[in-house]
Amino acid sequence: LSGFETHIFILKKISLDGSEPTPYTEQDFIDGKEGDMVLVNGLINPVLSIKPGQVQRWRIVNASTAKYYHLSMEGHKLHVIGTDGGLLDKPYPVSELLMTPGERVDLLVKADNKPGAFKLLSLPYDRRGNELQKITLMTIEYKGKPVKENIPKKINPHAKRLESDIDISTLPKRKLYFIMANGQGFVNLKDFNEEPYVLTSKVGTYEIWELINISPMDHPIHHHINPAQILSITGGDQGYTSLYTSTPAWKDTINIPFQGKLTMLVPVMDFTGKALFHCHILEHEDIGMMGIWEMV
Repeated sequence: LSGFETHIFILKKISLDGSEPTPYTEQDFIDGKEGDMVLVNGLINPVLSIKPGQVQRWRIVNASTAKYYHLSMEGHKLHVIGTDGGLLDKPYPVSELLMTPGERVDLLVKADNKPGAFKLLSLPYDRRGNELQKITLMTIEYKGKPVKENIPKKINPHAKRLESDIDISTLPKRKLYFIMANGQGFVNLKDFNEEPYVLTSKVGTYEIWELINISPMDHPIHHHINPAQILSITGGDQGYTSLYTSTPAWKDTINIPFQGKLTMLVPVMDFTGKALFHCHILEHEDIGMMGIWEMV
């Protein structure tokens, strides 16, 4: 991929009171504080030039505390080639792509339309507790001499789904319930601020985690160390589910839809000690929706 012009895009939604961040309200900790100003690399609707026929690599990070981005590029496909934990086996073309707070995605985009200007949009997505908005993130303009570049057919030949080599029916199962009540967040009925839930795993093994969302909104759950592969998702955006349950994607941040369930295959391989797992709507982490993962 070194031959492709590469850009890193940091997506952030904020709100300001003069030159200072707006203060938090009690409701912000329940809904998640989205803000009212969307920035890409610190700019409002920046303009990116692309040559006709060119393929660019876009590495995108959702650095917002609570904002979900439902990406769509006018007149173009987004070719997904990598996720949180590494590259995929091949490009996967999509028309829309959901990104929760904390998620990263690696894309190839080809300028294969008629010359002009096109918007990278965030389409409305109902995570509950948010406003349904269509937002222009940035504008792409065709400029310069035409070139002939192509989306490669293969990316990482070593990427594969783990369940093809592992009998998942024999693996231990962990159930994690994510709950909100009375302005607090809980994991398996325990508040991190008072008595954290501790999940203990043995290094050198595989586990099945079932993450169950018993709350009035979506939660993007992030686990530190040892990215996983997604086996199933109940509810939510079907394009998101299809992409992450069928491709050899490594994920450390994944959405659990409202009243839904997520099942993932977790290798416990690379670390001995304590790490965290938590909701990546950071206000929910702050009110207690976080646990300790101890690997022994």
